[in-house]
Order: sequence, then structure tokens, then C-alpha cells
Amino acid sequence: MKRTALFNNHVALGARMAEFAGWEMPIEYDGIVPEHLHTRSAVSIFDTCHMGEFDLCGARAEADLERLVTQRVSTIAVGQCRYGYLLNPDGGVLDDLTVFRRSADHFFLVVNAGTLESDAAWIQAHLSSGTTFTDLSPGRAKLDVQGPASRTEMEKALGHALPELKYFRFVDTVLGGLPCTLSRTGYTGEWGYEIYFSIDEAVALWERLTETTAIRPSGIGARDTLRLEVGYPLYGHELNSSMTPVAAAAGHFIDTEKEFIGREAVLRDLQDTGAGTLSGIQLESRRAAREGSRVLIDGVECGTVTSGKLAPSLGVAVAMAYIDAASCVPGAAVQVEITGTRKSTLVPGSIVTLPFYKDGTARRRSNIRR
Repeated sequence: MKRTALFNNHVALGARMAEFAGWEMPIEYDGIVPEHLHTRSAVSIFDTCHMGEFDLCGARAEADLERLVTQRVSTIAVGQCRYGYLLNPDGGVLDDLTVFRRSADHFFLVVNAGTLESDAAWIQAHLSSGTTFTDLSPGRAKLDVQGPASRTEMEKALGHALPELKYFRFVDTVLGGLPCTLSRTGYTGEWGYEIYFSIDEAVALWERLTETTAIRPSGIGARDTLRLEVGYPLYGHELNSSMTPVAAAAGHFIDTEKEFIGREAVLRDLQDTGAGTLSGIQLESRRAAREGSRVLIDGVECGTVTSGKLAPSLGVAVAMAYIDAASCVPGAAVQVEITGTRKSTLVPGSIVTLPFYKDGTARRRSNIRR
């Protein structure tokens, strides 16, 4: 397994390490639930150095990206980033990714660790001859600081004010003497930042930010429960190469007015009113369903769970599942089949409108919860 530049720091903190997307990553330090709740109420720091970053530059870079991704690229302003999908010709999702615009002809992309190599090959195969592609990943580090107190505590740790940034905006700046790219983005539903900088400075910045007791390290276990509570998809669970993103995105992050690879399949699924849709299920217990668990209504199977966990903010288990359109009615009673060591159990629940947790601070103008 690969290791990030912060591996020794995680081990020194007593983190439980495990494989994730080919990397040995910290699952938890003090426990998934306390780390989750601290992110919701204060601020946590996550090692996301495993993520991939590509640089695209050239007069045809915008047109190339327009053809490659589902989101509209031409309207992304300098200093803005936009989420969307990279599709194969059949409309299957190769990856979900974010496009950042540095200038008129200069972009960088943030991609998932598990699909980094295949993404790089696919993108390079569909670029114009004049577009320059650079994989920045080997020399770059990435840290996520997330939570309603993230700005306040980062400013304390660094000793200076952070730039004013709207949601899904970024800036090249200097933090505590360190040149970096700072974006107002994240995967938790809370106000927060993602920081991109030289891998040589990873340990120094991590240690500086965690010197304050308020910014606590959190592992990918809490990152998963945080994203699930706010209904964010995870590649390999809600998204995969065998299905279009229509059911997962409800038509969002896809501009069908432009041409892009996989568009015909997307249009087909948008017109299929009987297709399944990604839905939320709130169970009546703390016992969590797992990926692949069956969802039933009156004993008839109507869907399949893609992700399920205990939702620490709610005190009950929740799940996302693809459910038949005819059965996907908010408030409808369902049963989720949870398989144990000896037998399966049907746990009651109900279909709810995503997100499960509705009090996140990510889109608020202030970083302080009101």
C-alpha cells in the first residue's frame, strides 16, 4: 500500500490504519463518533494527500474539458471551481471530480485516489495536441480543515487572517509563509477549506495546525459518516462505471445543452421516468445496513443499499439506496434486510429526503453556527 507524507504522524497519534483506495490511511484516532461530532461542532483536520491533482493548460484546454466532463466549463470564472462527472461513451461514471479555473487557458482537476491512473490515461487520450497535461499528484499534499470553527481556529494557528472566499471559490495565497492554493470546499457539509501545497511541507503544516487543541485530527471513518449524513455520493458506492450519474445527481452537475462524452446515455436516463433514484432511508435503530442490503416494501424488494452507517448527529442508522421510482415516496415505510452472522433481520425504516442532516454550515456566509 502507498503511504502519505503524514504516515508517521498518524502512527505517533495512535491512529488505527487500514487500506483505502490502495493507500494505508488513518481510519480513526479517538473513535469515529467523537471525531464526527467534533467536526460538526468545532473543527477537524483530515489527511487527504492520497487524492489526485492534474494540471491542464493551453488554448484548447477549455474546449477539451467541455467535451470530457458533464459540468459547463465555459462559465467557470477564474478563481471558481465546479463539481461534475467524467463519463465513458456509455454514460458510466469513470470518476466524480472538481474543475478549478486558474486563468482563461489554465485549469486543474481534483480526482479520486482509486481512479487516478485510469483518469489520467482517459483524459490524456482525449486532449488536443496543444493541451499540456501534468499529473501534479506525486509532488503535492492536500489537507482538509472542516467544521464551523475552521476559519477562526486556522487564523489562530497561523497568526493571520484568511482570505475572504465564497463557497466553491479558491485563491493562490500564502499561509504562515507557505505558498498554497486554498479553496472553500469539502466533503463534510460544514464550513471548511481544502489546502493544496508542496508535499515537502506536509508535516510542518499538519503540526502547525494541530498545535491548537481545537483542530483535532480525524480519520476517513468520520469523513465517511459526515459525507453520508449530508447525502454526498462516494465513488464505488453510489457512482460507478456501469451506470450514468442521473439517478445519483437528480440531473444536477450535468449540462445537457453542451456536447460531452456519454451525453446520449445521460439523455436516455433523464427521460426514463421509471428508473430508480438515489434515496435516503432512516432506520428505526442504530444497527446499520451495508452495501448490497435489500430494501423491501410490504415484503417486495424495491431497491438496494449503496452506503449505510450509524449517523452520529442523528443517533440512528441511515442508508442511501437506489429505489424504484414508483416506490420512492418520502415517508414511505420500508424494511432493510441486514445480514448477521447467523441470520438476516428486517429492520424498519422510512424513505426521507436527502440530506439526512440539514444543519450543515458549508453554504453559510459566516463560519460560526447560528
